Amino acid sequence: MSLLLGTTITISSNHWMMAWTGLEINTLAIIPLISKSHHPRAIEAATKYFLTQAAASTLLLFSSMTNAWFTGQWDITQLTHPTSCLLLTTAVSIKLGLTPFHFWFPEVLQGSSMTTGLLLATLMKFPPTALLVLTSPSLNPTLLTTMAIASAALGGWMGLNQTQVRKVLAFSSISHLGWMTIILLYNPKLTLLTFYLYCLMTSAIFLTLNTTKITNLATMMTAWTKIPPLTTTLMLALLSLAGLPPLTGFLPKWLIIQELTKQEMTPVATTIALLSLLGLFFYLRLAYCATITLPPNSSNHMKQWQTNKSVHIPVTTLISLSIMLLPLSPMIFTTT
Repeated sequence: MSLLLGTTITISSNHWMMAWTGLEINTLAIIPLISKSHHPRAIEAATKYFLTQAAASTLLLFSSMTNAWFTGQWDITQLTHPTSCLLLTTAVSIKLGLTPFHFWFPEVLQGSSMTTGLLLATLMKFPPTALLVLTSPSLNPTLLTTMAIASAALGGWMGLNQTQVRKVLAFSSISHLGWMTIILLYNPKLTLLTFYLYCLMTSAIFLTLNTTKITNLATMMTAWTKIPPLTTTLMLALLSLAGLPPLTGFLPKWLIIQELTKQEMTPVATTIALLSLLGLFFYLRLAYCATITLPPNSSNHMKQWQTNKSVHIPVTTLISLSIMLLPLSPMIFTTT
């Protein structure tokens, strides 16, 4: 309830103090969820999360106060002072985990459970993204483009060497944030559309991993024998997150490259498109481990050909949407 309250306060406010209050409520609400298991790694993750988010909130408050000091405006859309814009970009980048402020995110996600990881990767990124969209006309284009390309590059490179699925998804999130940030100044609605579709696909993958109890590549290789249909659709959802046509994940990448080309930013579009190939490699590796690799020894548990249906209704709905939304592109264009 507190998470929903904090998110709602931030995205619906037009005063900086209210936006800051909502972000603080969110931070305080997620910390018990991260440290719920009382495992040392979970406590460490909660501590890291608290310290980084507290620093980001302080910077955000300092940015808005500096702007109010020089301009007399507390309105979110009236952020005009250059120093305030720079500080705000830094604060929101720390909140989101954009490069070069990404170091906390994979560690925190690895120390959390799957459901808490899902909240951290989706819901907790919504308020900072909303603030970025509201202040986008005032932000520095060169800085945002540089951070976006760095995020796409780092998310791709660092994900290549990971064996823990949550860390792979954390670097995937950093890479997707790069795509959202690069188009922010030119088409903020497209940033939101990319964010919504990213949340949809990531939710499907996290819930599937939670159902099949997959945490690393070794357990992923033995998951095929548990629920074969679910593992097959997991492969498709991973390829959708990679942005392969004709799956849903291709839509935001296609639109962003098109918009960047219209803005005569073809070199930037080419660079970020090539960097997405790094992400494609580790998604393919996950898909390969999930469906094509069979363990050398036979598993000792029964095959669950039919499982509890009530558990899988949200999973099946989200996976269907994350695979088959591309034909609805014209309708999505008209709504956005």
